[in-house]
Amino acid sequence: LGDFCHPKETNKIIMQIWNRFSGPKHHVIGNHDLESGRFTRKQVLDFWQARDPYYSFDIKGYHVIILDGNERNPEHEIPWKYERYISEEQLNWLEEDLNKTDLPVIIFIHQGLDGDLGGIEEAVRTRQVFSRANQKAKFRKVQVVFSGHHHKDYHNVINGIHYIHINSTSYHWQGNQYAESPYSEELNKKFPYMKYMAHYKDPLWAVVDIVNEETLNLVGKESVFLGKSPIELGMPPYKFAYPIVPTISDRVIKLSRELL
Repeated sequence: LGDFCHPKETNKIIMQIWNRFSGPKHHVIGNHDLESGRFTRKQVLDFWQARDPYYSFDIKGYHVIILDGNERNPEHEIPWKYERYISEEQLNWLEEDLNKTDLPVIIFIHQGLDGDLGGIEEAVRTRQVFSRANQKAKFRKVQVVFSGHHHKDYHNVINGIHYIHINSTSYHWQGNQYAESPYSEELNKKFPYMKYMAHYKDPLWAVVDIVNEETLNLVGKESVFLGKSPIELGMPPYKFAYPIVPTISDRVIKLSRELL
């Protein structure tokens, strides 16, 4: 779901580990993969041996769409450090792609499309594309949207579409005000940004299994914070809207093709 690794020599070991998996592998581009223009899409995709910034494919009765939420908004006279925009060109492609398939659809994108937490600027327009596709098909074609940018663990439903946010593998960015690192001074000097993160003791991951056309099972990993939790450091619970937790929750999602 993005923010996988920079395309540079020191990260080849990550790719070597990743490529031990012999099954199909699909990448979503995150804002940190491009890192404010330090790396091009081509560099990232070539390093990952990935396809395109956005594309689609069919698998086992589902149509899967990968989106790129890092395009530049032309209205920004000065580019944002981390753009979070879907261009007209990509939205047009998305609408055409949705109209071509008769299969139920699952969508993957880095930034959220379901709220105002610093997700996609064009979230409402993108959701309208989903709604038009559903109405035109006369069934709930777009069923689930996965994202991961916000390092949160939550599930929303908008117009019958499930928006599932998968937590970070390793941490939540808690910023300067609550900076405290559980690691040694030596390690903090070597990696100065670590003190701004709430670290999880164990890596988080999840397995998603679509049991049948009506049920999606998500089995996640639960860990604990290394050192004090953000709440213990004085962060108010409403600071980031959703709770900061070292967890990917188990979920049973009931799917339906019926329009609301």
